[in-house]
Amino acid sequence: MQFGILVNEGPYQHQASDSAYQFAVAALEQGHEVPRVFFYMDGVHNANRLQEPQQDDRNIVRRWSELAERHQIDLVVCVAAALRRGVKDEILAPGFRISGLGQLVEAGIQADRLVTFGD
Repeated sequence: MQFGILVNEGPYQHQASDSAYQFAVAALEQGHEVPRVFFYMDGVHNANRLQEPQQDDRNIVRRWSELAERHQIDLVVCVAAALRRGVKDEILAPGFRISGLGQLVEAGIQADRLVTFGD
C-alpha cells in the first residue's frame, strides 16, 4: 500500500511531526511505501536546518532527512506556507524541497491513502 503523508504542525510545539514520522517508519517496516511527505502550514518548520535542539532531545529535522535518504522519500515543503514563515531554499535541511500544492494533490491521487497529521 502507498501512503502519502501531510504534516501541518511544526516539530516541537505539537506531536504531529513525531506522530507522522513514527507512522512513516512503521509503514515502511511493514513493507508499505511512503513516496512523499508534504509539509504545510506550520509544518514547513520541519524543513529548517537551522534548528538546534538540545543534545538530549530528538532532532526531528534530521530524522526526516535521514528517513528520506534511506527510503527515497520526497519531502516537499509548500512554497506559499514556507515563504510566509521565512523558510527559504537556503535554510532547507537535506532531502527537503520547496514546491506548490500541486505536489500534495498528486500525492493524494497516487497514494492509496493520504494521512494527515495536525490541524
